[in-house]
Amino acid sequence: MNVLVTAGPTREAIDPVRYVSNRSSGRMGYAIAAAARAAGHAVRLVSGPVALAPPAGIRPIRVVSAADMLAAVKRNLRWCDLFVMAAAVADWRPRTVARRKLKKRAGPPRITWVPAPDILQAIAPLKRKAQFFCGFAAETHDLAREAQRKLREKHLDAIAANDVSQKNRGFESASNALTVYFASGRVERIGPAAKTQCARRLLRVLTAPEKTGKNPREKKLQKKSKNS
Repeated sequence: MNVLVTAGPTREAIDPVRYVSNRSSGRMGYAIAAAARAAGHAVRLVSGPVALAPPAGIRPIRVVSAADMLAAVKRNLRWCDLFVMAAAVADWRPRTVARRKLKKRAGPPRITWVPAPDILQAIAPLKRKAQFFCGFAAETHDLAREAQRKLREKHLDAIAANDVSQKNRGFESASNALTVYFASGRVERIGPAAKTQCARRLLRVLTAPEKTGKNPREKKLQKKSKNS
């Protein structure tokens, strides 16, 4: 199986030295990529700016902004069977980037914010029938409602939701706890556990056959094997 994973934060420039970002470390996405590689899958990893060593055998595709990440995902989307959008992408960016450093003596800068590219929304029309898309939802409240809303609105097959208000879970932590909601109505709970363990378990539930029948990706892979 070909697995495309995104990881880490994005950075949206304010001026040549400042940017707006978030607290994502990239550990969850990197752990998913490593787990997929260890399971024998071909893996491509699109990574925002992180302070992590690349997973063994994987050369990350480095990006900075949400626009950069969208472009990289689009370039690699047709290649993948499974797409896991674990990156924490900025929701907003400055409309214009100052060409010079903004000086403190000039007072607080007036910044006009505009929406950053919504990657999952942008690629939804490009999804092929045999592909499986899983998003992530990092929330501080109303976890189930917000995750299920995103699942519907972004036309996902599954979404992994985590409550980042909980101690030692999510951002800047080596551990996590996930609730995975499927478009089919299936729900899987993972953790609390180390992110490496969560990643292995997540990969298993995303590639496992549904109770109502075989996973369409597995049918596709079986067909490839018969024809090879």
